[in-house]
Amino acid sequence: MKEPEIPTHHQEAIIASKNSLMSNMVLAVIKGVAGFFGNSYALIADAIESTTDVFASLLVLLGIKYANKPADSNHPYGHGKIEPLITFLVVGFLITAALSIAYHSVLHIITPHKTPKPWTLIVLGLIIIWKELSFRYMMRKSVDTSSSALKAEAWHHRSDAITSVAAFIGISVAVIFGEGYETADDWAALFASGFIIYNSYLIFRPALGEIMDEHFYDDMIEEIREVSLKVEGVMDTEKCFIRKSGMKYHVDLHAIVDGTISVKAGHDIAHQLKDRLEKELPVIDSVLVHIEPFLENKKIT
Repeated sequence: MKEPEIPTHHQEAIIASKNSLMSNMVLAVIKGVAGFFGNSYALIADAIESTTDVFASLLVLLGIKYANKPADSNHPYGHGKIEPLITFLVVGFLITAALSIAYHSVLHIITPHKTPKPWTLIVLGLIIIWKELSFRYMMRKSVDTSSSALKAEAWHHRSDAITSVAAFIGISVAVIFGEGYETADDWAALFASGFIIYNSYLIFRPALGEIMDEHFYDDMIEEIREVSLKVEGVMDTEKCFIRKSGMKYHVDLHAIVDGTISVKAGHDIAHQLKDRLEKELPVIDSVLVHIEPFLENKKIT
């Protein structure tokens, strides 16, 4: 049996997640080595987060591949809901990393240690630039593909960039002021852990809304109405409910038609409307159209 063709936006999401996975693997090694030889716990903390990022990126990749499975008898709306569930796991990795960083930061603050090496600032500068570029790349792909998992991955990169900025500031203070300021980069790592936890909430909240089918789609509803009015026989639209599943959307739409036409004519208009919406708005996976008759004494809303 021929395997179903993978949609273009799914292919883009898979490629983006693979790139993110490779990036995190390389950076985890670079940060760990630089932190160990450069006497910087802030860099080691960064490496710890990047190591968790590797596992999180792997989860995102597997989740996106699973989300592309076609609908079946047990999953009539497809398997897209795996994406926000994967996002919850990514958030769990972020919080775990943040708590680990905070714990070890406190240990290093109360334990005397050497001042970080100045050359670690060069490493951090390059990492900050790379992570910010990775964030912009992944965020662009998340918008293009409507993927909540890629959005979480993008903010993962931004969290990493902020952690590196905090480490850069802390190491700079320790290097510039010398003896007595050795713990500056540990305080920076502690601050970064708090930011990571805050950012985890920002990632978690939209994914929770997706699972709960919250209403976030006013702009899409307006697009649906504009397209619907192009279909011959559709006088207006009424209720419109949208659910997101992975990178696709499922729409329940009430369309108003002439109340004097036959049932078959109304049925044909509903099919034309469904086909038109799925053609002009490719992010829509399915449309359920309910026909409402227009009555003279009923105001169109």
